[in-house]
Amino acid sequence: MAIVLFSALLGGCSQQSIEKESLATEQSVTEEPERSVLVTAEEEPESGQKETLQGNSESDAEDEPLTDVEEKSEEDEEDEEDEEDEEFDEFESEFEEAKQEVSDPLEGYNRAMTTFNDKLYFWVLNPIAGGYRFIIPEAPRRGVRNFFHNLLYPLRFVNNLLQFKIANAGEETLRFVTNSTIGILGLWDPAKEWFDMRPHEEDFGQTLGFYGLGSGPHIVLPFFGPSNLRDTFSMVPDNYLDPTGQRKPLGQTESYEAEYGLLAIKTINKVSLRPGEYESLKKDAVDFYPFLRDSYEQMRNKQIKE
Repeated sequence: MAIVLFSALLGGCSQQSIEKESLATEQSVTEEPERSVLVTAEEEPESGQKETLQGNSESDAEDEPLTDVEEKSEEDEEDEEDEEDEEFDEFESEFEEAKQEVSDPLEGYNRAMTTFNDKLYFWVLNPIAGGYRFIIPEAPRRGVRNFFHNLLYPLRFVNNLLQFKIANAGEETLRFVTNSTIGILGLWDPAKEWFDMRPHEEDFGQTLGFYGLGSGPHIVLPFFGPSNLRDTFSMVPDNYLDPTGQRKPLGQTESYEAEYGLLAIKTINKVSLRPGEYESLKKDAVDFYPFLRDSYEQMRNKQIKE
C-alpha cells in the first residue's frame, strides 16, 4: 500500500510539473509573436523614412545642376586644349616660315663645301683636338676659352650700343673689368660665377638684322661652316673689333702666321671642350646639309630677336 501511495504521489507531482512546463511554453510562444509584431511595427516607419530620404536625395541629385567648380574645371580643360592647339599651330607656322625664308640658290656649291668641311673635321681637326684634349687638362682649356672670350669685349660692347642696348653694354663693361682684374686677364670668369653677370653676345650681323637687313642667300664658307651673305660681309667689321683679328690692308704681302695661329688655337680648344657634339648632330640628321642650313638660319633669327 505504501508503495502504491508513493507512486501515486510521484505521478501527481510529475503531472503538475508537466502541466506547469506546458503552461510556461504556451506563454512564451504567445509572448514571442507579440514582441516580434511590436518590433516590426516599430522598425517599419524607420525603414520607410530611410527609403523616402534616399529617394529624395537621389531625385535632388538628379535635379541639381552642375556646380560652379565643375563648370569651371570643364571650361579650364577646354581653354587648355585650345591653347595647346594654338601653340602647336604657331610652332608649325614658324617652322614652315623658317623653311620658306631660307634662300639657297647656291645649294650645289654649299653641299660640296659642307662635305669638304665634314672631311676636314674628321680627318684633321677632330684628331688634333683629341690629342690636345688628352694632353691638356680641362681647367687650362677652359681658361684659354675664357681668355679669348674676354678679349672680344669691344665686339660685344660696340654692337650692343649700336642696337641701343645700353644696359647690356654697361654690364659687358663691368664684366670686362671684373674678369680682367679678379679673373687674371680673363682666364677665370668671376663676373658670371660670383655676380651672375651673363655675357650679351652681339656681332655686326645681328646689328644689321636688328635694323631690318635680311640674311640673303645661304653660303657655306670653307673652314668656317654655315653662314649667309649678310653675316659673311659682317665678318669684316667684326674682325677689326677683335684684338686677335687680321687688320692688315689688302694687297700687303706680310704673312698672317700669328693671326692664323691664334685662330687655330681657338678652334682646336673649342672643339676639345665639345667632344662628340658634331657627331651627335650628324647622326640625328637624315640629310645633313639642310639640317645645318635650317638650324643656322633659325639660330641667327632667334639671336636677332633677343
